[in-house]
Amino acid sequence: MASPLVPVPLPMLAKAVTALPAADTVAGGLGYEPKWDGFRGIVSFDGDSVEISSRGAKPLTRYFPELVEAFLSQLSEPCIIDGEIVVRKGAPGAERLDWEALSQRIHPAASRIQSLSTETPASFIAFDLMGRGGTSLMEKPFSERRRSLDELLETAVAPIHCSQLTRDVDVARRWLVEFEGAGLDGVVAKPLSASYAPGKRVMLKVKHHRTADVVVIGYRIHASGSGVGSLLLGLYDDSGELRSVGGATAFTTARRLELVNELESGVVRNPDGSAATGEGERSRFSAGKDVSFVRLEPTMVAEVRYDQMEGSRFRHTVQFDRWRPDRDASSCTFEQLETPAAYDFGAVLA
Repeated sequence: MASPLVPVPLPMLAKAVTALPAADTVAGGLGYEPKWDGFRGIVSFDGDSVEISSRGAKPLTRYFPELVEAFLSQLSEPCIIDGEIVVRKGAPGAERLDWEALSQRIHPAASRIQSLSTETPASFIAFDLMGRGGTSLMEKPFSERRRSLDELLETAVAPIHCSQLTRDVDVARRWLVEFEGAGLDGVVAKPLSASYAPGKRVMLKVKHHRTADVVVIGYRIHASGSGVGSLLLGLYDDSGELRSVGGATAFTTARRLELVNELESGVVRNPDGSAATGEGERSRFSAGKDVSFVRLEPTMVAEVRYDQMEGSRFRHTVQFDRWRPDRDASSCTFEQLETPAAYDFGAVLA
């Protein structure tokens, strides 16, 4: 029996809010789930084969052969499942999500993909059901889709899991604090009476947001060729070394031009008076891209907003808030960063 949804719809999205709303603030109530920090994955099973697509409809199937094998052995009927692909690290009782290991799974070489599938195997966290048994469920309310998902995966075993779901906002608020220690990045609130809306921001998400004072060590020109595209940021470690920790982007056209003037006095100059440049870090995602940047004297301090760290770097690009002329650059250290209490990822799945 073939899937009733061809092509497979884009996933439903979430709108950012500053706090989790109470369940009774939305008609029909809300359900709350952990926000998994991985790759969004839409799994389509037609009864014979499995395809996995990304949030942007790109094929992911070849990169996760261990998940394909698990779905083929565990799914009993055609279906389309919405969920998240994650990679776990650490010993049982001290597990957390590993974004770096997950990102390495997107590799061009088939031999490397196969070895990574055993070295850093992925897990799939299911949280919605778009179709089942040849029938579309997209017009059904989320409460019905979720009930059907629980039935479909009632006997599922690792690496396939069903996300936790609660209707208690106090439990969800506790998750927001505790689960960060396992590498999760927030909580999602879902209207229980809502149908599945591809590409629409029907859900609500609350992510962790913090501020830090950082040294601005350089900037890249915007892709348009005019103004600042991104700021390069640094923090001092225990040895006094200034380490690159990520970047700040998303400036308006007007702000990009303003920043050029604001940064002018800090530009490192060559003997001939031209601006000194540096070469940024490269990864397979930046292959072929210009990663050069204009170097700045490490004297300017900015306050930025961030959600979480991945090792010694900001997990995502951060948001510039304001300049801090009152702060000395040497005071911008890793010690200022808030460290969430450790929490076992296995307990999140329980």
